[in-house]
Amino acid sequence: METKILSHKDPTTGLALDTLSKRKQALVFCASKRAAESQAEKIAKTIKNDSLLSLSEQILHVLANPTKQCRRLASCVRKGIAFHHAGLASKQRELIEDHFRKGDISIICSTPTLAAGLDMPAFRSIIRDTKRFGPRGMQPIPVLEYEQMSGRAGRPGKEDYGEAIIIASKEGDIEYYTDRYINGEVEELYSKLAVEPVLRTYVLSLVSTEFIKSTQELYDFFDTTFYAHQYGDTQKLHATLDRMIGILRRWEFLEGEQRKETIDFVSASDLEGQLSEQLVATPLGKRVSEMYIDPLTAHTLLTGLPGLSIVSDEAFALSHLLCCALELRPLLGTKVGDLELIESLRESRQTLITEEEFYRISQDDFEDTLKTAKFFEDWMNEMTEDQLLETYQVRPGEISIKMQTADWLLYACEELARMKQMQPLLKIIKRVRTRVKHGVRNELIPLLSFKGIGRSRARKLFSHNIQKVSDVTQTSYEKLSTIVGTKIAANLKEQVGEKVEVPQKAIKKRVTLHDF
Repeated sequence: METKILSHKDPTTGLALDTLSKRKQALVFCASKRAAESQAEKIAKTIKNDSLLSLSEQILHVLANPTKQCRRLASCVRKGIAFHHAGLASKQRELIEDHFRKGDISIICSTPTLAAGLDMPAFRSIIRDTKRFGPRGMQPIPVLEYEQMSGRAGRPGKEDYGEAIIIASKEGDIEYYTDRYINGEVEELYSKLAVEPVLRTYVLSLVSTEFIKSTQELYDFFDTTFYAHQYGDTQKLHATLDRMIGILRRWEFLEGEQRKETIDFVSASDLEGQLSEQLVATPLGKRVSEMYIDPLTAHTLLTGLPGLSIVSDEAFALSHLLCCALELRPLLGTKVGDLELIESLRESRQTLITEEEFYRISQDDFEDTLKTAKFFEDWMNEMTEDQLLETYQVRPGEISIKMQTADWLLYACEELARMKQMQPLLKIIKRVRTRVKHGVRNELIPLLSFKGIGRSRARKLFSHNIQKVSDVTQTSYEKLSTIVGTKIAANLKEQVGEKVEVPQKAIKKRVTLHDF
């Protein structure tokens, strides 16, 4: 192990500059998105030349309306430095990863997510933060996470060696880091089946695909898993499986009749195998399994949906119902400054799941579901990504993930409403789903039926009194062109059955000496 003492006042920046002086690349791992952004900016400020102007422009304009985050990232990238986390738009992450592999970007400051699942080796892996904020405050990162991050150092076939460096702020930390991380033992791995949502989802999947047809087959299957090996006590494991079966039956996802199998003789240890229940998924249970949603989520949606026909604010109420699903975790956390907003929402808004019902199914805070539902409502009321970032500290990439998950859950709502004969609700669900997908108010929905028309163009058309399909038909091509441009205007006219000739732009004749 080697100890490096750097003269730069910020040791991470000093190591980054040292890496650049060697014409090498480095990954800098930080505890949070904000820390990764701040560190990248610190490094970028020390670099004078702008070497990646074209890539910087690409990254800046990935979103139609660049946010403050886009501008900060583009400013770093022009210097060959980048930050990387889940809050970036997927296209921005893709560009950064591709250009790092090409060698254009030299330093990436990232959250630990970059350490796993991506082929992104570098000469140096600089671990700036060894603690991360969690449910119990600041906690040391696991040894396994350190191994993942340090394992990025050294490129097979390109480097003779790599350097993994932990930043120690004081002399006394060196021995601690050496013992805990460099010489430490990796934590034990635990089966994901130990997590109840995974277990109930897996049990329903096994039964709905008819891979498992009885409780005894279910016991036998799980007895051979890593989960059973860790659990150790098969009787308790079987009791847990029985509880899962009971829950799935109560929610009407499984049906089954108890039957006695014909067995001539059994030992005491095999006594529990005397009775084995047939396991059959209901049509509803099969559809839930096919949609890959947690059975608890399906049950929660089915509990809340009937009330959708009587609430006054369908968008907020349905958004709040989605926020009660585990799939939308993590929710937006409430802070002291949110107390007034939360109290206002409690008093003025209707929800499809009551606070009492919520706490029967979740250990999260009900206040967080209200704040997250308000975030969805603001998006549907056309708040920009920059405004959402400022108001909720939710970055564009996170907004995109949240909206994709909500769209998936709203699709599940449609399917469940059909299966439970709640036909009048389908129109409401479809309307809210369109609003979530595009981030628009109700009034813009008719215009979204046109290809090539999204939130921004629909609002432009609406503000010029073009509000429905018939308005497009009645508006001249020339007027449409002044609003959305010639190409989009021609496309709109074609979609309503009119063929228009797009005038060719005047081509300036190139003047040469032969013209005189």
